[in-house]
Amino acid sequence: MTLPKTELHVHIEGTLEPELAFALAGRNRVDLPFPDVDALRAAYDFDDLQSFLDLYYATMAVLLTERDFTDLTVAYLERAAGQGLAHAEVFFDPQAHTSRGVDLAAVIDGISAGLEIGRERWGVSSALILCFLRNLPAESAMQTLEQAMSIRADAIDGVGLDSSEVGFPPSLFDAVFARAAQLGLRKVAHAGEEAPPAYILEALDVLGVERIDHGVQAVVDPALLSRLADERTPLTVCPLSNVRLRVVDDLAQHPLRAFLEAGVLVTVNSDDPAYFGGYVGDNYVAVRDALALTDAQLAHLARNGVEASWATAERKAELHAAIDAWESDGRPA
Repeated sequence: MTLPKTELHVHIEGTLEPELAFALAGRNRVDLPFPDVDALRAAYDFDDLQSFLDLYYATMAVLLTERDFTDLTVAYLERAAGQGLAHAEVFFDPQAHTSRGVDLAAVIDGISAGLEIGRERWGVSSALILCFLRNLPAESAMQTLEQAMSIRADAIDGVGLDSSEVGFPPSLFDAVFARAAQLGLRKVAHAGEEAPPAYILEALDVLGVERIDHGVQAVVDPALLSRLADERTPLTVCPLSNVRLRVVDDLAQHPLRAFLEAGVLVTVNSDDPAYFGGYVGDNYVAVRDALALTDAQLAHLARNGVEASWATAERKAELHAAIDAWESDGRPA
């Protein structure tokens, strides 16, 4: 038995493995600026967040049809389920697709169909989070929100905020998040990955989010760290991503242990696993080894993920029971 895990911070576009990218490119007659799979995989060596994003958006050109998004989602769920994934709350970036002329309904319907296949085949419960690209105007985000809700309101569980962080504080999107709240959507936001703790405070106090995605910079602000612990505000950290994007120089320096010791509701996730060298299970193994975490601490992280999730009370009880069983058995992470 593998440790049952949640994933609360994964961008579905970031699960596009080079092999699938070339398969979709062939199917859709799209030319990728790489001669083969190996060359594309070699390009997954980034200097910083922006260099990653440049490649990320270029590779996304192969995603055009509803079938493409279904195939992408199913491929992610199959791989992650093999590492113990039991519940996923998946981000997608509609503006990155509509700006290329892709029909938004095809994006939402394709991902939703993939999530349903994941429930049927591997028992992975799920939710879908529409993210706004913070480097685009807030007006574009508002239009995207209204369009998505007019198409498939039943498929969208929450909204998020991602892409280039520095220079685009959360407060720019206060009206958009207020509208999302009116629509009954839950709210999360990337904050404190590269930007200072002030961005985390804005996400909490201006946008009213219930989870902070990344949030690693909170470790330098004792008052904020204490607040996060007291208010049980989840952080969805992505350790291997943080190393690849030079947020931390080495995994042994990651603040995950500090968050645990401070009593923060911290969770482990993969972010963009195809690009950063590891899915959710790989991240658990990596932090276990780098930070010398015990099985009890790994189980604690898994339980944090359940608590921080939007799963139903019944589903949470099932997941907690499965984690208890794993801890009793002492099986691999």
